[in-house]
Amino acid sequence: MNMTHTGQNRTGPPAPPVALAIAGSDSGGGAGIQQDIRVFTCLGVFGASVITAITAQNSLGVHEARAVEPGLVARQLQVVMDDISPGFIKCGMLANSAVVKAISSVLSGFPQRHLVLDTVILSKNGATLLDPGGIEALKENLFPMATLITPNVPEAALLAGTSIDNERDAVRTATILREKAGNKTAILLKGGHLKGAEAVDILVDSSGVSYFRHPRIDTRHTHGTGCTLSSAITALLARGHALKEACRTGIQLTQHAIENAFPLGSGTGPLNPFCWNGHALPGAGAAIIG
Repeated sequence: MNMTHTGQNRTGPPAPPVALAIAGSDSGGGAGIQQDIRVFTCLGVFGASVITAITAQNSLGVHEARAVEPGLVARQLQVVMDDISPGFIKCGMLANSAVVKAISSVLSGFPQRHLVLDTVILSKNGATLLDPGGIEALKENLFPMATLITPNVPEAALLAGTSIDNERDAVRTATILREKAGNKTAILLKGGHLKGAEAVDILVDSSGVSYFRHPRIDTRHTHGTGCTLSSAITALLARGHALKEACRTGIQLTQHAIENAFPLGSGTGPLNPFCWNGHALPGAGAAIIG
């Protein structure tokens, strides 16, 4: 008999909110599964993990990457879902089509969950982190499962087959991606690559189009920005925030983490989520656990 243990009969303090990160390992620690778990922890959320790839990586870039065997990826995910069953999941680097399909196969058995899909296709220095077959599998298998998809401008243009030069293009592309996902999925298109004095992130969901504008920060230390934002949104959803507010607050926290980024290494340093400790979460009625 296959029995799962929920921990309900154990004594002790109540469990915190739980979220799951599905992503690659960054040996430099600034992005990937390491940053996801760090962000979850800084936001008072217990983080479980499924590792999809191993990278040899530092502040100068990704030097080598190898995917974890798809069966092992599926096994990691299955045992976590069977036992802990986190309702909030973030997907980052997925490496190839076989890994994407392994994940979608397992998640199809757990429909009562929210998936934040960070479309990790290229690293900052141009290393390929998802092969062409994986991109197609992502659109076919995981897009319809997602609560929120968070591409940056180059990723969104590639996924939708468009070009993005301005905010109007960004809204059009986000709308196309939402249609590809079946119109139940929200799209947060990260606009940092667009020109302008301000950066703008654009959310397209069932309520329409929302714009989140923020000043640009003059720094090269932005390693892990996408991971930080998507895992922050996932953690905020796990803490009970509505989607739009989770996006707004996640963007604010990510901006703060960029402003306080660490100049580690001789290349692009990582964001600093530790600077959030003690800050109140807008709309949550509670401070971030320090």
